[in-house]
Amino acid sequence: MATQRKRRIVMTGGGTAGHVMANIALLPELRFEEYLIAYIGSTDGIEKELIKKQHVRYYEISCGKLRRYMSTQNLTDPFRVIKGYSQAKKLLRKLRPDVVFSKGGFVSVPVVVAAGHLNIPVIIHESDITPGLANKIAMRHASKICCTFPETIRYVPEEKAVLTGTPIRSELIAGSKTIGFRYTGLPNNNKPVILVTGGSTGAKNLNEALWRILPELLNTFNVVHLCGRGKNDERYDNLEGYVQIEYADDEMKDLLAMADIVISRAGSNTIFELLALRKPNLLIPLPESASRGDQILNAKSFKNSGYSDVLEEENLTPESFLAAINNLYLNKDSYIENMENSEMSNAIPKIVDLIDAL
Repeated sequence: MATQRKRRIVMTGGGTAGHVMANIALLPELRFEEYLIAYIGSTDGIEKELIKKQHVRYYEISCGKLRRYMSTQNLTDPFRVIKGYSQAKKLLRKLRPDVVFSKGGFVSVPVVVAAGHLNIPVIIHESDITPGLANKIAMRHASKICCTFPETIRYVPEEKAVLTGTPIRSELIAGSKTIGFRYTGLPNNNKPVILVTGGSTGAKNLNEALWRILPELLNTFNVVHLCGRGKNDERYDNLEGYVQIEYADDEMKDLLAMADIVISRAGSNTIFELLALRKPNLLIPLPESASRGDQILNAKSFKNSGYSDVLEEENLTPESFLAAINNLYLNKDSYIENMENSEMSNAIPKIVDLIDAL
């Protein structure tokens, strides 16, 4: 009797850690269901490093960034996209997946378009309230579009939209406060701990705003600061009660476990992780001058639900920053209660059911 062919899935997405972490969150369940998993990403994006740590077969393609601003690279990047499409089509014919799952980012566009032309079912996951440019291009080739926020459904084809939420990595729940203190070297005293993060690449304006108020902040709090690679400032290395870390991967679960409150940008993956962990948080979204405004919408949605407080960057002064942090800590119990009453559950079972169905 012939053995049944294992189901195959190709995953894609990259450019930032946020475009990869949801894919990583799905891996344990897909492995449990015995999928053969392959990943298509760029040659030098953050996804390559993150996915290879997961022991997943990784295939590289050429890709060009989709820019909304003027750049000389806009003249050459279309040719990279065309090359990436050709490479993706060749890979998909070789890998013969039953389904493609895309988390977005510019590297996903040639993969999704090639899958559509080869009649391979495609599922797209959109993290933000409004779709990014890559997903706007890709969604016409999608069978289903997973939406994180209820508000997103109005921006995508209704017959393709499925409200799933965002997948949360199970290991985040298993963080150790003790290991966090050991890793950072901070004293486990009576001072509450603030975790400050600007995302996987750091946030220059957020870093500088924090450094300006450190003397006052350290009177009350210990501070763990994820500042981004190459964005640390050695002048603060030996400041008592403060530690700066350029980047955290496996350690992130322990840093979150030790944090009493979190100050963060408002990327969708990050804020849903904070919701799952019931961490009171102050969101400082990327301003419209530096983004398409998606983080502002994310932050407003979470503020309206009572999960987060929000301080927009244009209003970020030493006085407003200190006041917002103190207010967040003072009212942390009410934020925790609101998050505990949230109906937004982990999306992994819903998404894997969609994958199985296709």
